[in-house]
Amino acid sequence: MNGYAIAHLYDRSDHDDVLDYLERIDATLAPFGGHFLAHGPQVEVREGEWPGTVVILEFPSLTAARSWYDSPAYQKIKHLRTDHIDGAAILFEGVAADHDSAKMAAAKRGS
Repeated sequence: MNGYAIAHLYDRSDHDDVLDYLERIDATLAPFGGHFLAHGPQVEVREGEWPGTVVILEFPSLTAARSWYDSPAYQKIKHLRTDHIDGAAILFEGVAADHDSAKMAAAKRGS
């Protein structure tokens, strides 16, 4: 199953370090098969509060996502973003193409 990385960025910055980060991040993704699904769009909040924007990356697996995040290449540039933009980042595994929420609920109910 695919792995994903999501960053919830609370503010935006056009600081030179952030622009340098943007220029360099794609090269850190390529060796791990990662690519952007969303990159800082204007979000439409329908429930709750969501200050800021979102970045979503997709990888061939959760292992690949972890390997990218922990890679020396990414760790070398990460501070260029985190020094200037507050936010949170998570990694997680996706679901199979045949995922069925009703079956998941039934299993949780013990039926």
